[in-house]
Amino acid sequence: MITGATRLAGVIGDPVRHSLSPAIHNAAFAACGLDWVYVALPVPAGEGGAAVRAMRALGIEGLSVTMPHKADVAGAVDELTPVARTLGVCNCLYRRGDRIVGHSTDGDGFVAAFETRFGRAPAGLRFLVVGAGGAARSIVEALGRAGAASIVVANRSPDRAAEVAALAAVATTGRLGDREAVAAADAVVNATSLGMEGGPEPGAVPVPIEALRPDHLVVDIVYEPRVTPLLAAAEAIGADAADGVGMLIGQAALSFELWTGVAAPLEAMTRAALGPPS
Repeated sequence: MITGATRLAGVIGDPVRHSLSPAIHNAAFAACGLDWVYVALPVPAGEGGAAVRAMRALGIEGLSVTMPHKADVAGAVDELTPVARTLGVCNCLYRRGDRIVGHSTDGDGFVAAFETRFGRAPAGLRFLVVGAGGAARSIVEALGRAGAASIVVANRSPDRAAEVAALAAVATTGRLGDREAVAAADAVVNATSLGMEGGPEPGAVPVPIEALRPDHLVVDIVYEPRVTPLLAAAEAIGADAADGVGMLIGQAALSFELWTGVAAPLEAMTRAALGPPS
């Protein structure tokens, strides 16, 4: 039951009604017996700073931030964590006393999901990351901190790839579609929307599939559909492959813990994200 004592968290974005975050976080609150509720809050583009002010005025405990507000909110909070300062964006806002702190949980969420799914840490592994958007930035920065042996960033725009590679000392740029870059990697990560259901190129594969090997670890951060063309190609040759649900849960779990101080119930959150069995 929602009462005057119920604490409020939510997600801001434009659009945001499609978000899985309310289902994930409300399941987590219920599993932990917390008197919290999480809602989707549509905020028009350009109004991210206003949403931060509203968070303060309305006593909102925490916010998840999605496109197109991640950069705007970074300029409106009282404090940025070192990761958020490096990236210049936030996907999570939380309270520290009277101050609102901006953080990015995307990269560490990816690393946590990678370790859980594959049973090994990124340390010492060679990564190929395709993409140069916000997700790629977070992933490359986090892999650098996690001790990856090398990271090759491939993108249609070499200049944007170079900007992302600058976030990790072990990162360099590569050519999109380069078979040698795929062959040299231990893990291949698609951090673009290629293959996304309803996206501009739903059937596209971001790397030459003939270069994939059975010993590759393959991650596609897309989670609609659950099996993208890249994952289907990887699974067809026996490679270990993971979809984007793990990263979605990983970043949400870190946000949940920052807001509540309670360990995230990962199983409940995952069930909520996947929905009822078909």
